[in-house]
Amino acid sequence: MAKDNILKVGSNEMELVDFRIFKKEEKGVYEGIYGVNVAKVREIIKIPNLTELPGVPEYIEGIFDLRGVVIPVVNLAKWMNITEPDDGSIKPRIIITEFSDILIGFVVHEAKRIRRISWKDIEPASFVAGMGSLDKSQITGVTRIENDEVLLILDLESVVQALGIYQPKIDVHDDEIMKVEGIALILDDSAIARKLVSDALKKMGMRVVEAKDGLEGLERLNELYTSYADRMTNEVKIIISDVEMPQMDGFHFAANVKEDPRFKNIPIVFNSSISDHFSELRGKEAGGEAYLTKFDASVFYKEVSKVIKSHVKIAQ
Repeated sequence: MAKDNILKVGSNEMELVDFRIFKKEEKGVYEGIYGVNVAKVREIIKIPNLTELPGVPEYIEGIFDLRGVVIPVVNLAKWMNITEPDDGSIKPRIIITEFSDILIGFVVHEAKRIRRISWKDIEPASFVAGMGSLDKSQITGVTRIENDEVLLILDLESVVQALGIYQPKIDVHDDEIMKVEGIALILDDSAIARKLVSDALKKMGMRVVEAKDGLEGLERLNELYTSYADRMTNEVKIIISDVEMPQMDGFHFAANVKEDPRFKNIPIVFNSSISDHFSELRGKEAGGEAYLTKFDASVFYKEVSKVIKSHVKIAQ
């Protein structure tokens, strides 16, 4: 998918594809408004001829070949237990997404437009009630749009994990783990993701401080500075940050860190499910020493160890 309208690094904005899912109800048809980060969207296509798979859940429509790559297709309405209108009014499309190095298609009822939204206008799902059958863990965030309507940003990775298509790789040999004394700051709005990273860093011997978004991450850094002052850089060995987070995203957080003389020498590693090359370049431009795709423990230990070793040499 073309990215002609480039977002500036540190702008704390995201672009998302606004799509709709229609629900058949007694009083008529309800229009659900949803979104997915443009960085995770390869393209949007009409529904091709699909090959059905035996013995799979009803919401898996089948597979098809996209230029030599076999793509599984999930019907989002069926996954959300939504009764679809049967009057022929919808014109479904497939949004081809890529995250955690996986390609998967999602059937939606209408792909509406691309929106640019500030992360500060996106609230965690925990702040919003009345999302029907959706679990709040399946929502990255929510935001208000025109006519005071609510747009839900879906966590499509949760679908992929539920299908078993992707599972984090967490098994490593002890000899792959470098031991480090010091503090690591983790930023991620997903409690599951924070635990994965926290467990990995604790195996390295580090003490972990956690934050749910960029704003909270800056608060934690200020708290640490109150404790350690000029010893800050020696004590805080690394920051591991997600990219997609309500209130303040990882790139904007990193830009703030690198502009602050108290924190600028603390290395930052981005750890995100967004696996496109453009986001990796944005991560470097924001000041990140590395950009990792969630979650392969072996790669994580290798890259984090490399960054910490490099930082220690520079500090000396």
